[in-house]
Amino acid sequence: MYSWLVFIHAVSAMVSIGPFFVLIPMLRKLKTADGDLLHSYLDSFRFVVRLSKHAGHVLVASGLLLMWRGSWPWTTPWIFGTFVVLFASLLFMARAFSPTIRKLREPEHDRQALLRKLSRSLYLYLFVLFVMLWLMIMKPMLW
Repeated sequence: MYSWLVFIHAVSAMVSIGPFFVLIPMLRKLKTADGDLLHSYLDSFRFVVRLSKHAGHVLVASGLLLMWRGSWPWTTPWIFGTFVVLFASLLFMARAFSPTIRKLREPEHDRQALLRKLSRSLYLYLFVLFVMLWLMIMKPMLW
């Protein structure tokens, strides 16, 4: 059972991170898109955020089960560090994408400023995801 949990955990990590890379080239296309095309790109952004969120639920649940089945204590440095980064990323994700996407749907918006914010949020969130991935794979002894 433990090996299946590791597999589920790894797949959910891939599904949480991978779709965000599709959004990188889409950012350039958002600069000139109008009408239905703009809404299609924004729908894609919203879908990726939701997919990542739900894959993250599976990721956390499988991680907790792995901790329980593998007898990993909460005080293990890389586990504690991952949960600190995880909670910070949850707060960040809640404020980073959805409000900006909603503002881009409004008729009167400063597209360039909102796209800069969306781009910065995307790259920052990818960085945070990679920090968590690094903690999970490298398992550093932080203290």
